[in-house]
Amino acid sequence: MKFAYLIEPPFNYRDASGAVLGHDVEIARHVFAELGAPFEPVEAEFAQLLPGLSEGRWQMTTGLFATAERRRVAAFTRPIWALPDGLLVRQGNPLGLVGYRSVAAHGSAVLAVIRDQIQHRSAAEFGVPEERLRIFETYAEAADAVRDGHADGYASVARAHAGFLAQNPGWGLEAVDVPYAEKPPAFGAFAVALGDRELLGRVNEVLARFLGSAEHRSVAEGYGFSDREVDLVSEAKAAGTA
Repeated sequence: MKFAYLIEPPFNYRDASGAVLGHDVEIARHVFAELGAPFEPVEAEFAQLLPGLSEGRWQMTTGLFATAERRRVAAFTRPIWALPDGLLVRQGNPLGLVGYRSVAAHGSAVLAVIRDQIQHRSAAEFGVPEERLRIFETYAEAADAVRDGHADGYASVARAHAGFLAQNPGWGLEAVDVPYAEKPPAFGAFAVALGDRELLGRVNEVLARFLGSAEHRSVAEGYGFSDREVDLVSEAKAAGTA
């Protein structure tokens, strides 16, 4: 059973020894172990994740925002996280960016995004013009653009920025959370092939037992997730959100 992941701490990353670690990876490992299936993580770029499911290159992906558009090409499990967006900016936040609206209103601020991620769409919806968007394929490329001054901010989930900064304290960057009033936290879930209803059902059964448990909270805490963030997922589970 292959699990496709992105290098995006704290969700998924490799340590100095090459071991694949992270919040999403650890939950996926637990799920596959409960299913009695071998676990093989496969590193991929964001644009490859959903096509790889339909082509049979892997059976499940790391957590993704389960948008209506993506639900047309993949099936999504119960949510495994609920997260706000954030902006990665140079230390001191020289342009005073505080969210998508502030980028749009600035007039010349350039925003980095990952191609087709939900933040790419959010930037456009909040009025950031296309000519002030810099589109990248990986987190590292977008972060590099901010550090080198080719972009003034990088929009992703705030938790990814926190994980990156913890691993790269010398980059001269900091993170700013997008205000909840501007864009509330959104749910993310594992994706499986659209027609694989059996796997979807089995994964959801495991997640129903695991989410909100002491073991889940321990995993989440180890990667910087708060009890409140775990509660959001547990509440979604109790409400039957999938």
